[in-house]
Order: sequence, then C-alpha cells, then structure tokens
Amino acid sequence: MNVIKLLLLPFAALYNMVMRLRNHLYDIGYKPSFQFDIPVITVGNLNAGGSGKTPMIEYLIVLLKEKFSLATLSRGFGRDTQGYRAARESETARSMGDEPFQLFRKFGNEINVVVGEDRVLAIPTILQEFSETEVILLDDALQHRSVKAQLTILVTEYSNPFYRDFVIPSGRLRESRWGASRADLIVVTKCNEQLSLEEKKGITRDIEKYAGQKPVFFSGIQYQTPLAMGIQSAWSDNLVLVSGIAKAQSILSLCSSKYKVLKHFNFPDHHRYSAADLQRIENFCKGISGPFSIVTTEKDMVKLIGPELSVFLDRQPWFYIPIRHTFLQDGTQFDDLVLNAVANTRKH
Repeated sequence: MNVIKLLLLPFAALYNMVMRLRNHLYDIGYKPSFQFDIPVITVGNLNAGGSGKTPMIEYLIVLLKEKFSLATLSRGFGRDTQGYRAARESETARSMGDEPFQLFRKFGNEINVVVGEDRVLAIPTILQEFSETEVILLDDALQHRSVKAQLTILVTEYSNPFYRDFVIPSGRLRESRWGASRADLIVVTKCNEQLSLEEKKGITRDIEKYAGQKPVFFSGIQYQTPLAMGIQSAWSDNLVLVSGIAKAQSILSLCSSKYKVLKHFNFPDHHRYSAADLQRIENFCKGISGPFSIVTTEKDMVKLIGPELSVFLDRQPWFYIPIRHTFLQDGTQFDDLVLNAVANTRKH
C-alpha cells in the first residue's frame, strides 16, 4: 500500500463504519426493503466504475427479451434531468445518462428504458405506465438496498477484483468486501480467454472468503467490427483513439494490438464532450499525412451523436467499436440460474 493510501486509511475507516451501520440497519429491518410481486434482477458491483455492469445488463436483455416484457431501471448518472423518466425518441445521453441511452439506442424498440433516483417509487410507476412489464433489471443497484431483488448479480473486474481493493478513499470500494455476501451470483468480468483452471480456482477461493459458497462465473468482452458514426465510412488501420471511460487501458490495448494508434485522447469517465473537444481532435487530425480513422467506444458514441456535434462526425471518419459480454465457460448454467429465478418468482 502506498503512502497516500496509508494517509487516507482513517477516512476510509470512518466511511466503512458508516456503510456498515447502514447495512446493519437494513439487515435488522430498521430501514425497510421493499419487495415487489414482479421479478427484479439487480446487477451491481463493489468497486466504483469500470466493472462491466452495462455489458452484463445487455447480456441479460438478450437472454430475456424474447421470453418476457422487460424494463431496465437505473439512476441515470450524469444526466441533466431529475426524477422518473422513461426513454422516448427525443432522448439524448444528456437527458437519460450515458448507459441508459446506450441501452435505449440498442434495444429501445424491444424494452422500456427508465431512469429514476428513487427505485422504490420508480418501480410502481413503471408497472403503472408499462403494465405489460414482466421483469425489471436494476442497473448499478447493489448498494440500493431499499429494493429487495429476487436475484442479485455482483460483477467484479479480473484486473481489480473487490477482494484486493480497499474502501473509499483508500481504494475504490463503495462498501467493505463483505458486501459480496449479498450477491446470489458473482461474475468475474474482462477475463483473458486463456485464463487457466488453477487461476480460476484461486480467484473463486478468494471470492468465497467474503461471499460464501456462491456460483462464480468468468466472462470476457468481445469487441465487434467497428461501425461508422458519420457519413464517412472509409476505414483505415491508422487510428486516433478517443475515450472517456473509467478504465481505458483495455480499449487502448486492443487497438494497439490490431492497429497503429497515432494518438489517444483520454478523457475522464462520463466526460461530456464539447465542440471544443472535437475541434482539438480535428486539429490534430489535420496534421496526419495519409488515411486515418477516429475510433471511440460504444459508451462514448452515445454522447457524441447529439445534433450539436454531428458536423464534426460528418467531417472526419469517426467509428465506434461495439462490445459484447461472453462467458468463458458455463454460460448455459448462468442462463439457467437466471431463468429459474425469474420463473420461481412468477409462480408465487
């Protein structure tokens, strides 16, 4: 542990004490948790940012949308609006938040995408507005204990698992490692496809120290073929990479392994792009001799496609790289556990 983390330990201890007290009040029933008659599945993490929650939500949507009428519910981090809001055609990333708008853009004609800070109030509103809803997916809600989910899925990133992290501000944990005990399933995300059996067993043992005997799954991210964002669609392997995500190393490593990265414009997570940002990128591109492509992530794409920035997207060859969550093994077992949890709730 470095010196800064040591200096922050007293503050981390205080924060941890507050979170433990909060969780204890929920555990003993002093603070109420509301359970609904409809199946509710929570996806969350202990580490702040970058654990792969949205790809996991997308995986669940694909798994369930042909069988059930779905709604997703999240806070809508970073949006300009407040309160309950169901996505409509006029929405943008600014009105819904990055991840909800990404879901709406990809699945909007197949599911209902809703944001709302107070999930307890939002769920009855969803059921009133969209009476056909059969399953609700709660995004980033492990710490939102006022709703009692029928199934809780904890995602933790392979390169920074919760059991090696520390509580804020010494680390990135939103609560202590023991919060993993509330999960029904644990998914280790962003794994290398060549992850050995011995390493999987070691990771599982480390997780079970805090979560108990729970099913543990290992997953990776598959990067899809880059797609054009504007009117220019001529691809070049010479890339200018643009990202505003929590952990940009993975997309940088991918692009560096397959293409020639001329420049990486690395913005903070949830960065709100401006015309000045895109002008700076365009100015750099003017100095490039020969063909090139500007590439960004799917999460960043939804923030860049607003009407105020479209002129920049059309002037330069902008692309984004879609991603897909995939299990290294036992994906069918994971699917069965999710489907059984939904079916058992609907029987009662």
